[in-house]
Amino acid sequence: MGSLGSCNQDEGQEMLIKNVCEIYNSLSTLESLKPSKDVNTLFTQLVLACIPPSPIDVTKLSTKVQEVRSKLIRLCGEAEGLLESHFSTLLGSYEIPLDHINIFPYYTNYIRLGHLEYTILSNYIANPNPNHIAFIGSGPLPLTSIVLASNHLRTTTFHNYDINPLANALALNLVSADDDLSKRMLFHDTDIMDVTNGLGDYDVVFLAALVGMNKEEKRKVIDHLAKYMAPGSLLMLRSAHGARGFLYPIVEPSDLPGFEILAVFHPMDEVINSVIVARKSKINPVIVHTVIDHQSLGDLL
Repeated sequence: MGSLGSCNQDEGQEMLIKNVCEIYNSLSTLESLKPSKDVNTLFTQLVLACIPPSPIDVTKLSTKVQEVRSKLIRLCGEAEGLLESHFSTLLGSYEIPLDHINIFPYYTNYIRLGHLEYTILSNYIANPNPNHIAFIGSGPLPLTSIVLASNHLRTTTFHNYDINPLANALALNLVSADDDLSKRMLFHDTDIMDVTNGLGDYDVVFLAALVGMNKEEKRKVIDHLAKYMAPGSLLMLRSAHGARGFLYPIVEPSDLPGFEILAVFHPMDEVINSVIVARKSKINPVIVHTVIDHQSLGDLL
């Protein structure tokens, strides 16, 4: 029975890899990744292929498949940026943009992710009402900041960092008509690698999944944060697990020297990103991480 199960597992992984590579080949031939019927169909197929729980370790696949994965992550990043720009522009055409925010097709996923991250965060943060939070890689549609500021952290100031001034202009336009959020959502056209002592002002730093498209780029950002974040402050990272690693870069606990890993959560629903919460070490880090599966989240809630 064990060998039969192993064969079925191998066959399932081979089918998954074949499917992902075929979708990549179709995506790579498109003239544009702007929202369209073809783009939407292919990315829907890709997400549906990668969401089911899978034992696959995408970091140990063949060199050829690794190359496809690396290129696919960049295509996903480009398409995600174009999708967010499209909907941010559309929302910005309304007098009060946030009244229509649910037209974004994945808004409910951000509601779930915001609740998840706030729940995990509240278990480890010293101050339940942090004064300042930074979000690195906020983009033109900063839904995490908006959801957390609106639903969970109603007195916190959110500092949103994105190196693209156009993305920040679109994002600022979304909150300008809101008396509360317009005061608590700040936008910085700054490469986080150029921010040093200022990182020490934040109680929590969020790092978006697509800041650092590969392990080397991601590690540079993490090392920079480890150098300048305040001792005891929290880092919330987005990662991926299993087949979802075809969509987003994977961060392992070993990639975070200078931090104490507090918890790792791998969702098994429509929320694609894994969440890692870590504390900036005050002295030498002691790794005490807890891997939280989907079922045991109830203990936190």
